[in-house]
Amino acid sequence: MVKPRKTPSQLLHVSPVPLYTQIKEILRDRILDGSYQAHEQMPSESELMSTFGVSRITVRQALGDLQKEGLIFKIHGKGTYVSKPKAFQNIAELQGFGEAMSSMGYETFSRVVSIKSMPAGATVGARLNAADSEEIVELRRVRYLNRAPISLDVTYVPKSIGERLAKEDLAHRDIFLILENDYGIALGAAELQIESMLADDYLARQLKVEEGAPVLRIERLTLTADGRPIDFEYLYYRGDAFQYRMRIERSHV
Repeated sequence: MVKPRKTPSQLLHVSPVPLYTQIKEILRDRILDGSYQAHEQMPSESELMSTFGVSRITVRQALGDLQKEGLIFKIHGKGTYVSKPKAFQNIAELQGFGEAMSSMGYETFSRVVSIKSMPAGATVGARLNAADSEEIVELRRVRYLNRAPISLDVTYVPKSIGERLAKEDLAHRDIFLILENDYGIALGAAELQIESMLADDYLARQLKVEEGAPVLRIERLTLTADGRPIDFEYLYYRGDAFQYRMRIERSHV
């Protein structure tokens, strides 16, 4: 005899995990996999109560947690909507994109556009302490947040490092973590320069924006713990999908 399939509400009640946590995870998965699109209205509280067979307070706890994570937002009198993915990083802390975002519960991955050896040239060579003609490696990756393109990262590293990175899983791992955890290179600090610009045709195609759309351009030079330049990058972030955050203290003389 075939046993009847259990409903979602029955499966939820079987688990020892709190109901609101289970519902939050189910809804988060649906947001991340695109079942609920950005700016789409979420099911109402009553619909979620009926779907999962839970109380209103349980549904509100789940939605409250999703709102704290920035995955949804509420409009008074209209309902709850899916937020457009927005990346952010603490400017006072040196972290890779995936490292910063995954700690907040976001799904991240990269699409490797190209990896090639090339002469350093004057600008990159000066930043990496390399001669203009010295061979370095350029890596281009489009970074995704919740499956939406957020940035184009153009990274320059010494050839000895770049040849090793070319063999790594750059789609799912941050270069910073590979350098530290796999290669034993301790990172120390980074120098940043931030400016705004407009997307040209190439950036527009990579980031899925209109040509002329605002882009945040970050020039970052990362140094090892002993002060050697190891990684020079141009990071191009969609202007509508990224912000840097920092805390500053007032000086008391």
